[in-house]
Amino acid sequence: MFRLLLTRRWVILTLVFFVLIPVMYLLGVWQFHRYQQTNRGNQLISQNLAAGPVPMESLSKPGAVVPSTEMYRTVTATGHFESAQEFVVRHRTDASGDDIGFYVVTPLVTADGDVVLVNRGWVDPGNASGAQYPVVPPAPGGTVTVTGRLRPDETSAATGIRDVPGLPPRQYMLIDSRQQAKRLPEPVVAGYLELIRTSPTPPAADSAELVPGPNNTQSDSEAVVGKGVHLPYAIQWWLFALMIPAGWFALLRRDAREQRHRETVAAKAAAFREAAAAKAAGDTVPVAAPAGAGGE
Repeated sequence: MFRLLLTRRWVILTLVFFVLIPVMYLLGVWQFHRYQQTNRGNQLISQNLAAGPVPMESLSKPGAVVPSTEMYRTVTATGHFESAQEFVVRHRTDASGDDIGFYVVTPLVTADGDVVLVNRGWVDPGNASGAQYPVVPPAPGGTVTVTGRLRPDETSAATGIRDVPGLPPRQYMLIDSRQQAKRLPEPVVAGYLELIRTSPTPPAADSAELVPGPNNTQSDSEAVVGKGVHLPYAIQWWLFALMIPAGWFALLRRDAREQRHRETVAAKAAAFREAAAAKAAGDTVPVAAPAGAGGE
């Protein structure tokens, strides 16, 4: 068996097999770190969702960046809607995830003169192409207080959504305070508010379909993908790493058994050839003539 290990085939196989062990171990570590990272994110989201509401401007300011640690915090803002500056965001799905339509985003002007972008929810496009501006429920008039989840500005890098130029008027691909600050006269608070409720409460007919919150209680939810995917992948890679030595040894035993079989067959064949050669040599030995056979 040990002579077999010195063959060119087994030197290469052994190197390949034992290089794969640390590779698979490290892949498992990477997946486990992803699991831990996602778990921490889920815990943070749960804490933020459970926390009491705070004024949005206490967590975000115009020109700032929404801290990742404050994402999904419940925030409030009080002011009046500026319906003339309302816009829609294309290619967004409803709560079921089946229908594509628009998000309706209406600027809310606060008493400080700042603008908070409020995502009032989803509306049906109302036309096949989606090129026309949809029919949207009117924003409540007068002074209102909105409560919602704090969300960071959307970017193509974070969402995978390409920001397409040349769209019809008041249509955008992303909810981005920096983009809106270029067209609005008031300072725009970073991020946006994903509406949960409005006070006073408007009629149901005047409300868009609210965007559902993150689900971090089900193992198959995107919010807890680490619980459902990353940990099993880590265990899978580590099991593969443990199986490599067993596979290497099993393959070595098989090759050694086949080699012994070939050697046994070769030995028997050699013995058979020797026996056959000896028999053939015996058959050709001259037979001595009997005494007196010469006529003496």
